[in-house]
Amino acid sequence: MGTRMEVAQLESRMNTADYRKLQSLFLDSSGAPRSLSRPEFVDMAWSMVGRGSREEYGLLFDSVVVTQEHHGRVGWGDLCSFLMSELSDKVKNIKTSRAPHWKPPRTLTCPHRDPVQKVLYLQSSGQYLTVSKGGVVGLRDGKDVTLLHAHRLQNSTVKPKDLWVTDVVLLDNIQKIAVSFTSKELCFYDIVSQQDFSCKYKLQGLKFTPWCLDYWADPSLPDQVCALYFNSAQISLFERFSPRTDSDSADIILWDELVKGKHCSCYTVTHQAHAPAWVRKVRYLGSLEAFVSCSTSPQSSMVIGWREKDSRRLRLTSFFTKSGVWDMDHHHGLNLIATAGVDHQVLLWNPFVSSQPVCSLSGHTGPVIAVRFMQARQQLLSYSKDKVLCLWDVSNQQCDYRLTGVFPKTQEDTRTVMFLHEEHQLLLLSFNSQLLLLETTKEEKRVSSHEHPVTCVLYNSLFRQVCISSDSASSVICWLADTGQKVKQFHRCHDNAEISTMALDGTQTRLFTAGADGKVKVWDFNGRCLHRMNVGLGRAVEISQVLLLKRSILVMGWERMLTVFRLHSFSQSSVEPSEWKGGAQHRSDVLCAAFQPPQTLVTGSYDGEIIVWNNSTEKALRKLRPHAEHDCKKQQATVMIFCHTHTHTQVKYNEIEFICNCSFASGGADLVSCGDSGMVRLWNTVHSRLVGLFTAHDRDLGSIVMTVSPCGKYLVTADREGTIKTWDIEHYCLEPEDTIVKEPPQLLHHCRPHLDRVTHLETCTHGEKLLLLSASSDCTVALSYLPGDSIGLFGQVHKGTAPDTDHLSALQRLDLHNITWMSEKNRF
Repeated sequence: MGTRMEVAQLESRMNTADYRKLQSLFLDSSGAPRSLSRPEFVDMAWSMVGRGSREEYGLLFDSVVVTQEHHGRVGWGDLCSFLMSELSDKVKNIKTSRAPHWKPPRTLTCPHRDPVQKVLYLQSSGQYLTVSKGGVVGLRDGKDVTLLHAHRLQNSTVKPKDLWVTDVVLLDNIQKIAVSFTSKELCFYDIVSQQDFSCKYKLQGLKFTPWCLDYWADPSLPDQVCALYFNSAQISLFERFSPRTDSDSADIILWDELVKGKHCSCYTVTHQAHAPAWVRKVRYLGSLEAFVSCSTSPQSSMVIGWREKDSRRLRLTSFFTKSGVWDMDHHHGLNLIATAGVDHQVLLWNPFVSSQPVCSLSGHTGPVIAVRFMQARQQLLSYSKDKVLCLWDVSNQQCDYRLTGVFPKTQEDTRTVMFLHEEHQLLLLSFNSQLLLLETTKEEKRVSSHEHPVTCVLYNSLFRQVCISSDSASSVICWLADTGQKVKQFHRCHDNAEISTMALDGTQTRLFTAGADGKVKVWDFNGRCLHRMNVGLGRAVEISQVLLLKRSILVMGWERMLTVFRLHSFSQSSVEPSEWKGGAQHRSDVLCAAFQPPQTLVTGSYDGEIIVWNNSTEKALRKLRPHAEHDCKKQQATVMIFCHTHTHTQVKYNEIEFICNCSFASGGADLVSCGDSGMVRLWNTVHSRLVGLFTAHDRDLGSIVMTVSPCGKYLVTADREGTIKTWDIEHYCLEPEDTIVKEPPQLLHHCRPHLDRVTHLETCTHGEKLLLLSASSDCTVALSYLPGDSIGLFGQVHKGTAPDTDHLSALQRLDLHNITWMSEKNRF
């Protein structure tokens, strides 16, 4: 995906003003919309924006034309559609870290009698600060979060029993907190001395009660602050016209004075796009130079106020949802805004596209009241009113973790605040005056086989000692199976595009790599690229599998029809696809395929449909679909064939669900498939019927992957938590029965060699031992017995020349002369 990666780099350097300049290019002198040709767009964009090169704008134009198919001209709508599609692809392809493991929740000692309004982290002292509705401040230790000190904020404007704090924000660059009250005033307290929290300023006379606050300071301009714009914050927030103070010894500033511009050090910017609804939260996003706010009004669920250059006016963009929004958060790296919906939905938005969200995260059964991005992990936490905490994997828009049943029982109208401190790996949740602490267990330092998530692993039977693995950064590494030592590494095989899957030819001397750039490349083991297969016809497509047959190569993953390359066309370095005679028989994208000699081809599609083909004639013979009662949700598919008669052909899969397995027992199972609900199904392809069904992994874990041993005895499945299970299917569902077998086969072994999603499994015979290779998003490749425990990770280092007997005692039984993991001196 080299071209699109360069475009993304250009986009990351462009700001709001640059996009406005681009928009102006698509208006003629009368203000009417117009489209541009490539030379027009490149010349005008390069000279107008003043950022990037002509080549980059040319690549951007070419990408839009290819995506939108507009015959050489592009309009502003086409460009916006492309940018939105690019963002969606970016979200989809991000590989997230594993879900955190929470310790049992702990209830904290709390000085508050009223609901907690805010939790803050004081970077200067490394302590936590909580503020309640009644104005009580609790100061907590930064390590164990124990209560150190409690203090009541002073405000002589109202009686103590009438004091009501609505929100608090930290002004970290000037060591103050700003507190808003229902008395329509804003007080600024000094936190340098944490014993008394003296009030320094009072901003009074506001027209409405301030309900939510935010503060942002430009690190390059420490005197420029947003919300109220302070021009000299390091010197003084406000000017002192007269010694006007109250009994708190605080300088009093009147709101009307600010509005009228009497304070040169500060000015105001306002909008009323949410009226008459209450604003639930406000944020200033420095990277966008914009204010973002939300409300429970559908028409103004979220409003972005864009700062105009050299102007105090805001350009407003409103975002619509069905029932309004309680909360929101912004991911800086992805430039996504998450909203917590009253309608139980979590929506992800591109801030530049208000027409529709990038995606919807469905899973809550109550109104979502809080959302927080985990910036480093690129994951999202959401909490709903029915006391369910969800952790979302943004890359595949699924819930990775669901926590319920541990939160205190409270009344319907309980106020809940969620505070995430990602650096300390803790989560604080308030339930009125109660505080609940969730901490993650510390992650052990792990060996990494790759620097990036591993996508595929193969065993080369010709060289016998070589394992080959690929990753999302377009690298391929060759390993010695005997020692775990890296012997070769090829970088940038598809420029910066992820390698989604790989395959070896029948001679085991040619390696096929499929990239997200829409190309399949053929390599020798000296690192020379011999052929480039134009799979996507110039487009970047998502390739899920490459299947090598005797006279052809099948590639699939992005459309309903197979893409076929005939071997006689490989006379040139660039190879074009041929026509698949069978046409498009699937109703959804074909994701996987498997072949059983002499001519049986099986394909699986995204909607769970499996088609049996005659590969010689390329005609569809039969279709297999789960019974209606088992087909309640879409099943992505990956296909694998195994044979009870000791012949086996395995397909490659890429985080997809169906796997097929063929033997020819009359009336019994000759095909096995697994879906994204953790289910495994066994089929008879001759009679087109389902014969077996069992749950291999928890359905909440989503998609699973699998492989079958060459002898057809072992079925291996793996899930998104890194757990691998080995099942004995040698005699499972062999005899025909009137009913579907729902009892699972014998579970021989289960282990967890990985900390994150298992992306690929491969069985191999090394010496006289049957072994299992597994690749994972945790950047590791593992070697295990089949069935049996894990032997180790590729790249693993042990002190001395032999493996550590405590952890690898099983390895000694295999023969240390044949397999010995790397010693310290062989570390790469």
